[in-house]
Amino acid sequence: MRHIAIIGSGPSGFYAAEAALKAFGPEVRIDILDRLPTPYGLIRAGVAPDHQSIKAVSRRYEAVAKDPRVTFIGSVEVGRDIPLSEVRSVYDDVVLAVGAPEDRKLGISGEELPGVFGSGAFVGWYNGHPDFAKLSPPLDTPTIVVIGNGNVAIDCARVLAKTAAELASSDIAAHALSALANSALTDVHILGRRGPYQASFTLKEIGELGELERATPIVQPSDLPDAEGDAALETGQRRVVEVLRRFAAAGPDPAKPVKIHFDFFHRPVRILGTNRVEGIEVARTQVDAAGNPTDTGEQRILSCGLVIAAVGYRSSPLEGAPFDTRGGRFANDAGRIDDGLWCVGWAKRGPSGTIGTNRPDGFAVIDRIKTEGLPASGKAGRAGLLAMLKQRGIKPTTFADWEAIDRAEVAAARPGAPREKIVEMAKLRALCSA
Repeated sequence: MRHIAIIGSGPSGFYAAEAALKAFGPEVRIDILDRLPTPYGLIRAGVAPDHQSIKAVSRRYEAVAKDPRVTFIGSVEVGRDIPLSEVRSVYDDVVLAVGAPEDRKLGISGEELPGVFGSGAFVGWYNGHPDFAKLSPPLDTPTIVVIGNGNVAIDCARVLAKTAAELASSDIAAHALSALANSALTDVHILGRRGPYQASFTLKEIGELGELERATPIVQPSDLPDAEGDAALETGQRRVVEVLRRFAAAGPDPAKPVKIHFDFFHRPVRILGTNRVEGIEVARTQVDAAGNPTDTGEQRILSCGLVIAAVGYRSSPLEGAPFDTRGGRFANDAGRIDDGLWCVGWAKRGPSGTIGTNRPDGFAVIDRIKTEGLPASGKAGRAGLLAMLKQRGIKPTTFADWEAIDRAEVAAARPGAPREKIVEMAKLRALCSA
């Protein structure tokens, strides 16, 4: 029997488990560990609450979790509750699927001021992640700056700009819905160092900004390259630029009180303020033929009371696993860290790709385990792990516990919403039988 521990219950962890079930058949036992009692990782706490169709993939993960060869072991943090070395001692293979939970820093002065948040923290706040439920971002400001030109930046801007009615059918956390409904917002600025040709928005994300009830997207025509250059773009990027051109041609809608400004070719220089954010100094940039930005010498100051940095993420180092500090991920060779130690998803390649990208990634690593991994050696697996946790007085939670949480959240949902998330760890644990 081969015993595999997968640390992390997000998409990459579940796709790896699915692959292992297919690769090893009846001769495998898989334990999926997570520090929270709730599985699904970014599907629950990262995907925008108004994108319910994407969250539906959790039904596929549920089928994996209910396979008799799989056990979900929640409320266990490897590295805190139990060392990685001890987990490795009782499993043939350990797969790190811990994602990239840390926000990358901007690296500019003033980013430690109150009112500056990484997008991971801000998204966690409105998605009801227990770590960020008490974040309390200052929404008493009319102007908010979002730094970044990817889908996460768009998500943050869209959630900020939507009305309470538009968010009512989502699973946004109640505390966030209430705070956003009472915000003083009039302007959101989305800052990017490069231009429309280099932006990493997807068509769906950018298109949604043109359909908001109270907000209108604004693109400066002067920021758009000559249209004849569009033909050289890949299809997806060309369509994104087409939408941006439509926004520029339409201009602001005077009937909509909130403006979403695309500030292309702007680099954050420093964040200003004394006791909280009061503004941000930005430098105007230009890009060369390779898309690399350089400053033009022009600078300006944007007054604002909240800054959200959507500039990427990093994995958290884990004792016993070599770490690539520069890349913000585990040092690995195509998923292999060491004999019996592997990584998948963002922990392997850094924060890139979509949720679906994790499936072939997970299958590829499991294929390496099957073809290149050490043979099963009679290790104790789950029984050994549970014995060590019991010695430490740690009571893990189960998938049945998650199902109890799920039922409680669904039962408490406001009209039209799929669930009302429970955001306090004590309340989550109270619903568990452990």
